[in-house]
Amino acid sequence: MFWSHQMESRNSLRRMVVFLGLMIFISALSLPQVEAAQSKRQSVKPAKQAVVAKRKISRTLLSTKRRSVIRAEIVPLRPSFGQLAGLHGARDALDLRSSVALVIDQDTSEVLFSKNDKAVLPIASLTKLMTGLVVSDARLPMNEVITITQADVDTEKGSSSRLKVGIELSRAELLHLSLMSSENRAAHALGRSYPGGLPVFVGLMNAKARLIGMSDTNYEEPTGLSSKNQSSARDLVKLVSVAYGDPTLRELSTSPAHQVAVGHRTLQYNNTNRLVKNPSWDIGLQKTGYIVEAGQCLVMQAKVAGRKLIMVFLDSAGKLSRLGDAERVRRWVESSPPPLTAGVPPLAVAAAVEKVAFSR
Repeated sequence: MFWSHQMESRNSLRRMVVFLGLMIFISALSLPQVEAAQSKRQSVKPAKQAVVAKRKISRTLLSTKRRSVIRAEIVPLRPSFGQLAGLHGARDALDLRSSVALVIDQDTSEVLFSKNDKAVLPIASLTKLMTGLVVSDARLPMNEVITITQADVDTEKGSSSRLKVGIELSRAELLHLSLMSSENRAAHALGRSYPGGLPVFVGLMNAKARLIGMSDTNYEEPTGLSSKNQSSARDLVKLVSVAYGDPTLRELSTSPAHQVAVGHRTLQYNNTNRLVKNPSWDIGLQKTGYIVEAGQCLVMQAKVAGRKLIMVFLDSAGKLSRLGDAERVRRWVESSPPPLTAGVPPLAVAAAVEKVAFSR
């Protein structure tokens, strides 16, 4: 009896050992498959996450695009004064994109081309030519250091500047940046630091305008950010002619680029008029300008086909259009055409221009 019970216990133990061995063997066989499945799930998870993320980004971009379209439809770009006055409806033989244009021979005062040249419009940063003329006439120390202050920050249009409050630059550097890169804070600092302050400086700007015969011109401040800084193409020809007589203004306005050391940094500035780097152009003086009310503007003194020309383009529709207009005029002059006038507004349009210009 005892022996039978002992044999049964041994058989049970043997069966248990065999069962455990079999289970271990099965587990060993299935382990790689389990690991492969886990690895597959782990590799699929990031892929699914990437797809989900991509879908979210696509939905976000689409939503942003829709919002932008809606915003553009609700808040359209404001028209320029020239557009409000209907000046863009005037057609000319050269198909210029500027609503106002005037080209004269500097030596003979012969009008080669004119279009709405009596219209009085905002002139944006063309203002800085007069700013530079007043500073140059004053013969102030050009090495005098001037600090950019909070007063120089643009509150008219909210434009940005790399000249941070507290930066110190010489009067010469500020004049260079004003004429070449149309730096607003630089131009404002020049007027603010003038003996007697900004009111005296602006008064001298207007006095200088009257002195050289700019009867349609008014200046409110030295940067051109105000739409109340206004002039006509005829007046601007006079300004360019006088400014061209100043070697400093000629040099600084046509400088292709300039570096300014500010503390431990060096700021790179470039000319706002890319034509100064074009070897096919011989430019003696230039200035660009833009605010919404004025459109894209450009004045230049340049030698074309052996003639010294003064070109004025106001209220152009695009940044490159004003340069394209200059190229059209140059090709036209090189082809030796007769003098041409185009698009001179009737009295009704001229009256509308004056009404729009001085009602703002």
